[in-house]
Amino acid sequence: MLTREPGGTSSGKRIREILLDKKSELSPWCELFLYLADRANNLEYVIKPNLEQGNIVISDRYFDSTIAYQGAGRRIPFETIMELRKLPAFNLLPDITILLDLPVEVGLSRLRSLDRLEGEAMEFHKRVREMYLKIADMERERFLVINGTLPVEKIHDKIRERIEEMLKIREET
Repeated sequence: MLTREPGGTSSGKRIREILLDKKSELSPWCELFLYLADRANNLEYVIKPNLEQGNIVISDRYFDSTIAYQGAGRRIPFETIMELRKLPAFNLLPDITILLDLPVEVGLSRLRSLDRLEGEAMEFHKRVREMYLKIADMERERFLVINGTLPVEKIHDKIRERIEEMLKIREET
């Protein structure tokens, strides 16, 4: 099952429009709560039901993005966001998080157009990247960090190898 945040449900798609629209006037706290609302709905209606059916769920973004973007990027206290992660609605962690890391300048140069978040200042994006790397360092067993400047085929191979390894271990248990 493929999903994304924001936008994994029909209401999430509407939340996504608000969050990414350059015309939206959102305080950091409003932005945080919109992302949390989307995640709560996505977990309830997409992620948990699929996991209960034995499906593999792949999500483009998840709680680590909240820590990086709203925590480091918007400077909402790290401790506050980590407390929110403990709430029953949000305490499901992924088995693996794949972080494609690359210099901020390279990442931004690859974009065709900029939404509300992508259009933020370079320092915002640097704080976000630094936080992602900090989280990956704190939770090494869950993260696979890949150099995003590698050729697509090499990135694909690294991801495939790790997933195959995980599936093999799961079959053996």
